[in-house]
This record gives sequence, C-alpha cells and structure tokens, in this order.
Amino acid sequence: MKDIEKEEQVLDVTNSDPYNDEKNLYLTTSNYTPSTASSKPTTSSPNSFYTKIMKYLNAETIGIEPIPEELKTDNSIMNASTMWFSANMDVASFALGALGPAIFDLNFGTSILTIVFFSALGAIPVAWFSLFGAELGMRQMVLSRYLTGNLAARLFSLFNCIGCVGWATVNTIAAAELINMVNRPHNCPPWASCLILIVATIIVTFFGYKVVHLYEKWSWVPNFAVFLVIIARLKINNDFEGGIWTHGTTTAGNVLSFGGSIFGYVAGWATYAADFTSYMPRNFNKSKIFAGVGFGLYLPICFTTILGAACTSCLKKNPVYQELYDNDGFGGLVYGILVVDSLHGFGQFCCIVLALSTISGNIPNMYSIALCTQAFWEPLTKIPRPLLTIAGNGITLGISIAAYYRFTTFMSNFMDAIGYFVGVYLGICVVEHFIFRRNKFSTYDVSIWNKFSELPIGLAGVFAIFAGGFGVAVGMDEGYWCGEIAAMIGEDGGDIGFELGFGFSFVIYLIFRPIEMKYIGR
Repeated sequence: MKDIEKEEQVLDVTNSDPYNDEKNLYLTTSNYTPSTASSKPTTSSPNSFYTKIMKYLNAETIGIEPIPEELKTDNSIMNASTMWFSANMDVASFALGALGPAIFDLNFGTSILTIVFFSALGAIPVAWFSLFGAELGMRQMVLSRYLTGNLAARLFSLFNCIGCVGWATVNTIAAAELINMVNRPHNCPPWASCLILIVATIIVTFFGYKVVHLYEKWSWVPNFAVFLVIIARLKINNDFEGGIWTHGTTTAGNVLSFGGSIFGYVAGWATYAADFTSYMPRNFNKSKIFAGVGFGLYLPICFTTILGAACTSCLKKNPVYQELYDNDGFGGLVYGILVVDSLHGFGQFCCIVLALSTISGNIPNMYSIALCTQAFWEPLTKIPRPLLTIAGNGITLGISIAAYYRFTTFMSNFMDAIGYFVGVYLGICVVEHFIFRRNKFSTYDVSIWNKFSELPIGLAGVFAIFAGGFGVAVGMDEGYWCGEIAAMIGEDGGDIGFELGFGFSFVIYLIFRPIEMKYIGR
C-alpha cells in the first residue's frame, strides 16, 4: 500500500465528472498544512487556571480543535498498535467469544471461522480511519463533519457518546463478575467492583493522550500471561469438546448473528480511531499506520475471542463449570477454570489481574466520550475534557450496576446495536471519501473545521441515516425484534442488520449527495 498522495492542485472541474459540475465543490489549498488550522483552545484560554494546572501535571489541554503540526510529535508506531492490542487483550473480548457456543449454538470450529472473518472485516475501518488522524490531525467526530455533513455528524456524535458508555458498561460488568467470584464469602460486592474499575479508568484518562498511550503500551503483558495460564488449565483439565459440525440455513443464520456481534465489537472502535493517531506527524508512513493498527487490533481480538469460545466449549463435559456459568455468568466459568480444583489462591490472583484488564478496554471509550460530547454541541467545548470524562464514567457506573445481572443478554444486544450504527456510518463515509473526494486528503480544508457556513451541511447524511436505519430494521434479529428479511434465514433467523444498514446508507447517500451539492453548493 502506497503512502496516500498529497495533492497540491485544485480538483479539475470537467464535464466528464457529474459530481464536479458545481464551482468550488470542495476547497483545496496548495499551501495547506494542518498547522494552518485554528489552534485556539476550545476549553479555556492559555492563561486560565485549568490550563496552568493541566500543564503542571503534563496533561493534555487540547480539546476537539485540529492538532497543529508542531504538536504532532508522536513518532511511535508501537503507540498506535499497542493502543488497540491492550484494549482488546481483556476480559470483555474474552467473554465475547463465549457467545458463539453458548448463545448461538455453534461448535468450536465454526466459531473460529466466524471470528477470523468478521474480526478482519471489523479491523479494516479502524485502521483506515487511523490514517485520517495522522494526516489531518482531526478528531474522529470533527472529521465526520466532512465525511457525513455537519448535521449528520452531530447525530453520529450523540450516538457515539451512547456507544462509549455502552462499551465501558460491557467491559466493566465482565470484569465485575470476575471480581465478585474471588474470596467468597468475603467477596467484593458488584457495585464496589464496578466502582474500583471506574475510578482507575478516570485516573488514566484524566491526563489525556500521552498517558493513555503509555498505559496501553504495557498493560497487555499481565493479561496475556493470565490467558496463557488459562490455556494450560484447559489442557490439563481435558474438558474441551469441539462439538458437532452442522450446516444449513439455521447454522448460517447463527453464524451471521454471531458474526454481527464480532463485527460490532471490533468495528466499534472505528468511530473514534482518529482520536488516537491525531498527534502523529502528517508525513508518517501511512502503510505502517494501517498495518500497525490493523494487526494490533486483529491479533488480540482473534486470540481472546477464540479462547473464550474454547472455554465455553468445556461446559458440556464439566457440570461444575456449567453450574458456575449458569449462576455467575462468564466470570463464574473463568473462576472455575482457574480456582476450583485448580490453582486455588494463585488462581484467584489471576482472576483479579484479568478483571483489572478491563481498565485498558475502558480507557479509549472514556477518553473519546469527552471529544464526542464537545463535537456534538459547541457550548460543551467550554467544559474541560477531564470533567466530561468523569461525567461519562459516572453514567457508566450507574448503568453497569443496573445491567450487571443481565449481562449476557445485554452484551449480545449491545454488540449488535453498535454493529448497526457502525455499518450506517461506514456506508456514508466510504461514498464521501472514495467517490466524492476521490480518496484525496487534499479535499479536506482543515481550517474550516468549525465554520459551519462552509462545511457540508449534511442533509444527504441525515437521509442516509434514516435509510440505513430502515435497512437495519428489516435485517436485525434480536430478542425484542426480528426483521422481515432476517426472519427468512433459518429457523432462528439470521442477523444481517449491519450489512443492510451499510448498503441502504451507501445507496441513499450516493443519490442525495449530488443533489445537495447542486442546490446548496457544499
């Protein structure tokens, strides 16, 4: 893959291109560099008390404004890669793999094939959007003002705030289940377990970009060690059973439904991917960024989810595991593998280490939620990022405690919902960047990032969102709703919500964007 070309000329307006008939369709400048963008802080003045305190603590003070080139000093591809490696080498992605055998009745081999394919499909957009962060220095939801239009970007910012809280809730509950199992009957109650994890997340995200990357650079190591211990115990216990291979429309429907959950989990990072490469220099090798982020995300996802599927494949042969799983969820199963007739005290220590891994999964969500909130409504840019992060963590804490006892159902439904949202978002972004902007970063005038009179207005994006929602409605297969198309796939239905959401939003945006440009001019 080549470095993406840096254009230095205004786009040609010719009769051969039906999308370039309007004058000044997109502004491009021959002397553009990200440093020409407004770098005025959105939260406070340089001399404010807040700014002085944050600088004293060596913490990040920049909000949603594009990062000036002189501040883009992150030259480490390891930072970009380990950001996602650690965030997915955790107990939540481990629990995700359990859905294949436990919820969708797939055997271990089918679960592996589903994980490998849909994880790759989900990792591609995350790696792609990471290129935008380095090239343009813009946060993901600010970038969306160019890709989906300003109005649609506000809707996506709101959806993304909800998604950030939902992701953190999933991660927190998965870890709290495990903490709650340790040291019974003197165990930590669920609310206290959730509180511990949320407070730890606040501490790291308070300091911003540099500390976030520093923590994620190494936090995967102890988690990986515990997963190796689990693999050893599975081998010693000899309870694994691969299951019978099945085929037909019912199996296909279950594969699609499980695949939708996998895709939703992996691709869910795409809606704030640029946030974590925005400090990388514009001239950084884009191939390295794409490969580093892609494999940094793909490898841990495959490893942890396949191991999760292997753990639930032991339930049929081990009644103790089955009872622990039925009573205490996936955390109970992990406790059974590591502690019961196993490693005892050391096993409980491993459970705590694995539970704390959820902090690395929560950090991206709770860092980006502040940026999404600021991108949603301009007055919120006056609220310092750390305060918005604390507020997001507080909401997460309340929901985590409430949803704790319905975790498996909550996790499956939420993963699918995120997949639907990402599918619609990608359908719009792919059309805008590859068709209307011709895969050229030079068509993004960073200096107008907050000039709403010059940004694309976003009516086509709004129409595409509603059309994508219709596609999702007829293709989704959930306990609370099964679409007409989804119901045709096998006895239990098959979830193709994100695929139809992508397709419907793609087509409608492709139709209405030229109309919007013709009559509105931007």
